Amino acid sequence: MFDILKTRLEQGYRTKTFPPPDPQLPDSYRGLPALDPGLCQKGCDACARVCPTDALRTTEGGFGLDLGRCLFCPECSRACPTGALSFTRQYQLATSSREDLVLGGQALALARSLDERTRRLFGRSLKLRQVSAGGCNACEADINVLGTVVYDLGRFGIQFVASPRHADGLLVTGPVTNAMRQALAAAYEATPAPKIVIAVGACAISGGPFAGSPMVNDGVEDSLRVDLYVPGCPPHPLTILDGLLRLLGRLEGDPAVR
Repeated sequence: MFDILKTRLEQGYRTKTFPPPDPQLPDSYRGLPALDPGLCQKGCDACARVCPTDALRTTEGGFGLDLGRCLFCPECSRACPTGALSFTRQYQLATSSREDLVLGGQALALARSLDERTRRLFGRSLKLRQVSAGGCNACEADINVLGTVVYDLGRFGIQFVASPRHADGLLVTGPVTNAMRQALAAAYEATPAPKIVIAVGACAISGGPFAGSPMVNDGVEDSLRVDLYVPGCPPHPLTILDGLLRLLGRLEGDPAVR
């Protein structure tokens, strides 16, 4: 018993301040891609040829990257002979529109907050029903991490509920397989209005590595209007939390939401 108490005292306060002043990300972490069209060699498409999801497209003036398709694998940066593409440590990736995920060298337009009426309703108490629409469980695992003592999602007033009838919106993962399309639609219909939809991960945004398969619907957008896009494969818990708080207007002018 005393050993347990001693260990707990040694651990101290484990919940992270958010946003973290110095995020502890693993060395292998790959965040927002940095594109430098000026370094891109004319006629070179080495990066596009190795991309497994067709997220990269070369153009006359350089190249473009679709974060909604990107798996954040290192193949493109390894293949580029001039270093025109690299990965930064930036974990803030969520956007409010699908178009904002398509980069061509411009700064990423991060997610905007909901309209004032919806923000008043959900800003301090947001209940979400998570729907795994054919996911591999990687995104689902990182969403579960948000409920641990380290992230403590509940302190922001955000909770996951067991029924869409008790929810303010849906948080969807997976490419929306044919087998799950009707179930997703039923969950959406059961959610009381007004309601929001959040697409988490490359699969939910574009179909990810399964895009084009006759067994999937290439993400949520084909079925539902989406309010927040969180790219990644899977997105880091910090990325998901950052997107949720931006959607609720909790990060605007507030450097440290505890």
